Amino acid sequence: MDLKLNYIDGKWTEASGGNKREVINPATGEILAYTTESTEEDTRAAIAAAKRSFYKTRDWRDTDGQDRADMLLKIADLMDKYKDELARIDTLDNGKPLRESEGDVSDAIHCFRYYAGLITAPSGHTYEVNSGFGNMHAFTVAEPVGVVGQITPWNYPLLMAVWKLAPAIAAANSVVFKPSSNCPLSTVRLFEIFEEAGMPKGSVNLVLGSGGAVGHTIASSADVDMVTFTGSTKVGQSIMADAVGNLKKIGLELGGKSPNIVFDDCDIDGAVEWAMVGTFFNQGQVCSACARIYVQEGIHEEFVKKLAAKANAMTIGSGLDNPDIGPLVSESQMNKVLGYIEKGKSEGAKLVCGGYRLTDGEYAKGFFVKPTVFDGCTQDMTIVREEIFGPVCSIIPFKTEEEAVAMANDTQYGLAGAVFTNDGAKALRVMKEIRAGILWINCCEPTFNQAPWGGYKMSGIGRELGTYGIEEYQEIKQVSVNLNPGVLGWYEH
Repeated sequence: MDLKLNYIDGKWTEASGGNKREVINPATGEILAYTTESTEEDTRAAIAAAKRSFYKTRDWRDTDGQDRADMLLKIADLMDKYKDELARIDTLDNGKPLRESEGDVSDAIHCFRYYAGLITAPSGHTYEVNSGFGNMHAFTVAEPVGVVGQITPWNYPLLMAVWKLAPAIAAANSVVFKPSSNCPLSTVRLFEIFEEAGMPKGSVNLVLGSGGAVGHTIASSADVDMVTFTGSTKVGQSIMADAVGNLKKIGLELGGKSPNIVFDDCDIDGAVEWAMVGTFFNQGQVCSACARIYVQEGIHEEFVKKLAAKANAMTIGSGLDNPDIGPLVSESQMNKVLGYIEKGKSEGAKLVCGGYRLTDGEYAKGFFVKPTVFDGCTQDMTIVREEIFGPVCSIIPFKTEEEAVAMANDTQYGLAGAVFTNDGAKALRVMKEIRAGILWINCCEPTFNQAPWGGYKMSGIGRELGTYGIEEYQEIKQVSVNLNPGVLGWYEH
């Protein structure tokens, strides 16, 4: 079985310690591949390569905008050529249904093409300034940050990688990239595509390994000018603390416990269908999952009945068979989710459906959890307050708009939220009051390359995607020009 290697300074290399890690197929429990297990020494070597690339050889940094755009388009074309392979890798590695992986690959390809277009778009500002210093003109220039460290999670292995890599390299930075140890395989394949496309040596570097050895070294290094991370709030806090040493620029997209407010004047069947997406898409392993569902009393009983019926009817199996829902990513994640389910039952929530691991026949060695719906929940319950990251939702009834908004905002998180109503004015009122970075009206979970993504409060710092995404990876320089050079005359008396 092949050993997946680091890609440092344009070369595929094994980690210095010689250790390796198993990559497991969550549908079968079988070993898919091995990855080299990097040390701090390997990570420092990747950082040094990126630093040389940016500050000395400058092969990518000094590439003009049109050539950079052409390179991003070439990468997108190669991804399109290998799209079936990339989707299959993510499904085997992560467990998600194949059609979801195919959607991720398509979005990733379009993300590269989107940022290729932005590179040559107009940018910057000019200013009229006061004449106290003579005839002056001021303008801004966007420049790359420098050496960028990037750390991504396992729930969207390829897509999250591209959300960070495409704008970072579009802005002419040099990158040190660490994927999740659970699902690194599609990222390895992406770096093979970078090599095939001809990205300059040292401009993109891949380091495989643990958060302690690799992630901590990236975040704390004085030679890294910026670090971005997507993952849990707890790890994000650690990344932020590590970054203090040289006050590096940071971008954090962290946890969530997003509310879904369902009013009694909505299209109930549509709201139930979207609640399925908000709860069970990607096995519920979504940071923005709207699985904290507030339902107005008038339709509460009907909503719960319809949602439970749909959840019970979901097909479950290997992602390659395109079921409604696949396995959770790992045994440890499955056990974490099952622990939350037991906590919900012990704290008095009513288990409407699901709530257990599937173990018979084809499920015996995989990490499958039956889609789970809890009703009769209250704000103080653990399953309402903490991020579960699995196919579990909690339903809470409410009476008034004000009560729903208050409960929705009663959380440390602020990533996303959803509102279902046929009253446009009500939707806009509630949208304005919810403290979250992303709000959906009569839908859940869609993302777009053109629109920003990120949260309030403990859900992170900064924004990805859209024009905000490339601005994350740029520094803005203000330049003032004296249009009348010569002696100013201030010191002539």
